[in-house]
Amino acid sequence: MKKKSSKVRAGVIVATCVIIALITLICGFITRPFIEFIDDPEKFRVWIDSLGVWGVLIFLGMVILQIIAAVIPGEPFEIAAGYAFGAVEGTIFCMLAEGIGSLIVLFLVRKFGVKLVESIFSKEKIESVKFLKASKSKLFLFTLIFIVPGTPKDLLCYYGGLTDMNFGVLSAVCFIGRFPSVITSVIGGSALGEQNYIFAVMVFAVTAIVSLSGIMIFNKINTVKEQKTKGEKKEK
Repeated sequence: MKKKSSKVRAGVIVATCVIIALITLICGFITRPFIEFIDDPEKFRVWIDSLGVWGVLIFLGMVILQIIAAVIPGEPFEIAAGYAFGAVEGTIFCMLAEGIGSLIVLFLVRKFGVKLVESIFSKEKIESVKFLKASKSKLFLFTLIFIVPGTPKDLLCYYGGLTDMNFGVLSAVCFIGRFPSVITSVIGGSALGEQNYIFAVMVFAVTAIVSLSGIMIFNKINTVKEQKTKGEKKEK
């Protein structure tokens, strides 16, 4: 029985390493020119237009990979989507791609477990969301934290897969919860594309304030839950 368990564990580790290696290679060699274009929104828009429908498909693929790899910031993609596609289409494309990416992440985590999460995130980051697994109201807490702009959504999505929350409900939260962050970034990008710079600055300023508030809320909840857990351990 122990031999079988060791083989399964070894298989999970190997599979995880292969997945991470493939994602790294794809992000490193294929997406590098794409990411460079995102730094120059005007070039990005011209490039996307020149590719037609393939440009949309490539964009969707890159956003999906960004969610899975979880090492590339998502905001530049969302701003670029607003710039290249406009507010409505940009939001739809980002939400679709991020929803698919979240589903893949949850499936992989449920399949390969904690080893996959540990291979992507540091122990410190994983520790920062461990309170979610222990909380009795974890679904409510997870939803509340996830929906606020500025919180680490990719980390939360990966860690959510380790909990016993219903897969369908968790997928819905990871999809809908991204909307506030996506819509603000896409609208800002769209404003840049229309050369409405004052409005763009206003959108990004409000987004920055809300995101900073989100980070502070996340850190506060994390600290309170950590202190509560330590107090419960001392009582035992």
